[in-house]
Amino acid sequence: MLETDRESAGFDKPGIFDSHAHYDDKQFDPDREELLIGMSERGVEYILNAGSSVETTLKTVELTKKYPFVYGSAGVHPEECGDMTEADVEIIRKAVLENEKIVAIGEIGLDYYWPGPDRDIQKIWFEKQLRLAGELNYPVIIHSREAAEDTMAYLKKHTSSLPAGRCGIVHCFSGSVEYALEYIRMGYYIGIGGVLTFKNAQKLKQVAQAVPIERIVIETDCPYMAPVPHRGKRNDSGYLVHVVAELADIKGLAPEEVVRITRDNALRVYGIEEAN
Repeated sequence: MLETDRESAGFDKPGIFDSHAHYDDKQFDPDREELLIGMSERGVEYILNAGSSVETTLKTVELTKKYPFVYGSAGVHPEECGDMTEADVEIIRKAVLENEKIVAIGEIGLDYYWPGPDRDIQKIWFEKQLRLAGELNYPVIIHSREAAEDTMAYLKKHTSSLPAGRCGIVHCFSGSVEYALEYIRMGYYIGIGGVLTFKNAQKLKQVAQAVPIERIVIETDCPYMAPVPHRGKRNDSGYLVHVVAELADIKGLAPEEVVRITRDNALRVYGIEEAN
């Protein structure tokens, strides 16, 4: 199966940067080590493991220490902010300041799809984490679900304090072409993953067509959002070859060009300098 995935991509060299993953998730407990050490053979060169709570942020720090190709972010997801405290913000700050491989604040944002936490609570902690990113001059990883207008308003308020031209990534983008183009004008990158391969993803395909490839990063959000032909299964970074193939077709580029450009985009936004 893995060989078939690689063949479908049209290239056989490492280079993929999975800009958003969750290898701290318990779904990876049975085989995390085996899976991660085999990523190079499946075309994956870098992974960004995204924190979504204080607990997962600390787990992310440990993953970055164990695997040279894994970087991380620190932050609390809107679904996890219901009982967040100022002490949690300080734990996030410490995780960033004490670990050079923690390269972004996130994932943070607003999620109105579920009934809770209360929207006002979400806004408080979203803004506090945006302010922290501004203080540290770090890019942000943004989660926005059914909250496009409010997310945009907060980012317009705070983007000027973030790193110019690489202020962050709008993760798992699900909005309109108009919103995507506004985000890139503001200096953000658009995160695209397995949904791009779904037959009913016409809006996202239009976004992928409209946004310059120089402003796109690819991501899994694993263990969730597996692409076709693995839809419904546990996702992992090796399956990004299918997102590469779909994006290459949309953009009229060779798959290896999509890999190279999106990899360089992720390195740039996260401020990662390669050893070589």
